[in-house]
Amino acid sequence: QVQLVESGGGLVQPGGSLRLSCAVSGSILSINVMGWYRRAPGNQRELVAVITSGGSTNYADSVKGRFTISRDNAKNTVYLQMNSLKPEDTAVYYCNVNLRRRPMEYANNYWGQGTQVTVSS
Repeated sequence: QVQLVESGGGLVQPGGSLRLSCAVSGSILSINVMGWYRRAPGNQRELVAVITSGGSTNYADSVKGRFTISRDNAKNTVYLQMNSLKPEDTAVYYCNVNLRRRPMEYANNYWGQGTQVTVSS
């Protein structure tokens, strides 16, 4: 069993900051890519940022320079620091990890339950 627990969402004014966390627990052999996605009302889920096990990162153009993804491999946790937030960042944010549970198994993707981020004055 694998669990992803997200935290850190909430209501913030435009220009403000939030930090999302996603802690992964359970039967885990190794974690490959960790990332954050979001879904705004009426839109499809979209990639926000991803980070590999080696620390390489990739960001959506809309968040470059404002958001920073990081991970703590010892804690199996991925973070998303969001600065200079805009109303268009309002969405449900989902954590996604690609991990392997056992040596003879393929890696699979797992999703968190989502956390609401609302940017409004």
